[in-house]
Amino acid sequence: MTTDQLSRTFAALADPTRRDLVARLTLGDATLTELAAPYAMSLQAVSKHLTVLERAGLVSRGKDAQRKPVHLQPSVLEPVKEYTRHEDKTHSYGINTPLNRLVDSMGPKKMPRLTKSEAAFMKQLVKKNNAP
Repeated sequence: MTTDQLSRTFAALADPTRRDLVARLTLGDATLTELAAPYAMSLQAVSKHLTVLERAGLVSRGKDAQRKPVHLQPSVLEPVKEYTRHEDKTHSYGINTPLNRLVDSMGPKKMPRLTKSEAAFMKQLVKKNNAP
């Protein structure tokens, strides 16, 4: 990953809404409508956030007929993980940020621990999908 790509990744993750979208996508693919549900913003606004994440290579959008799922590309976060680990070893203050915890939680066979807002979102999503 080039420095420019690393900069694009960090720039995309600088926004808390985009970090939240990435955290949600660690649970699995989701549609734009599903991703937008917990936010008080339009589908268009959430779509713009996804476009920034897509340009940074963090997500891809599928073409599954009407559904068009959004998929997280976790391999793009590996250089971020390496960078933060290098910085953590280089500097005495250490980096234990939400981003670091998110990236660390993405290891194989390891589910991330949900925040209260993520748990509420998942509860709402399950309730919505199980409605008659």
